[in-house]
Amino acid sequence: MTAPLFVVGPELLTGDGAVLRLDGPEGRHAADVQRLGTGETLVLADGRGAWARCRVEEAHRGALDLVVLERGTDPAPPVRHVLVQALAKGDRDLQAVESATEMEVDEVVPWQADRSIVRWRGERAAKSHRRWEQQVLAAGKQARRTRLPVVAGLAGRTDLLARASAADLALVLHEEAEETLTAVLDGTDLTGSSGPLEVVVVVGPEGGITPEELTALRDAGARAVRLGGAVLRTSTAGAAALALLNARGRWR
Repeated sequence: MTAPLFVVGPELLTGDGAVLRLDGPEGRHAADVQRLGTGETLVLADGRGAWARCRVEEAHRGALDLVVLERGTDPAPPVRHVLVQALAKGDRDLQAVESATEMEVDEVVPWQADRSIVRWRGERAAKSHRRWEQQVLAAGKQARRTRLPVVAGLAGRTDLLARASAADLALVLHEEAEETLTAVLDGTDLTGSSGPLEVVVVVGPEGGITPEELTALRDAGARAVRLGGAVLRTSTAGAAALALLNARGRWR
């Protein structure tokens, strides 16, 4: 298995010292939960691309002393993937965020769609946003990602249309779309060879995207696409689309 990854503050990775101490929540998890011991290796990352591969020199209760074996920085991908995920009940939106993080999404945008049953207001909005951030962190560590996705603020229709208009390619997943996503991607260069690109994928709530929302998105330059013959849940559609995007770009 690859070495476990722990997310730390950038200050721990900016120096050139050969010995580091991992403490705090990540240190307790590494030392007391995962019980990493002398001689084992792990990776520290700041969530923005910088990383250090380390060997455990000594284990303590709640902390590890580490020797740095190698340092590096993973560059940002040339094509940036953004998932606009409608709020959904039963934590289906959290499932979507988890899967999208594993599929190497770069940003997730919570969207208050017209048919979203769940509503973020007041204290609930702040609490729910933190849950999305925690889900991204946990999934990013599991996937060994040195760059973690950004969790944007809650978007309404105006924000969504601005995103779609500014993107190099905006895709709305819709079960009644005439175009398939694969057909659209066949004619699109997703390698970023001609310069940085941003692709936005919009996923609606359980009840779907309203005709008014779809018309507004199309007017903003988005293309409605379907994935295939099956109708996917809001929790899985985004990850499926991201997998296809990766297959045409990052995973080549």
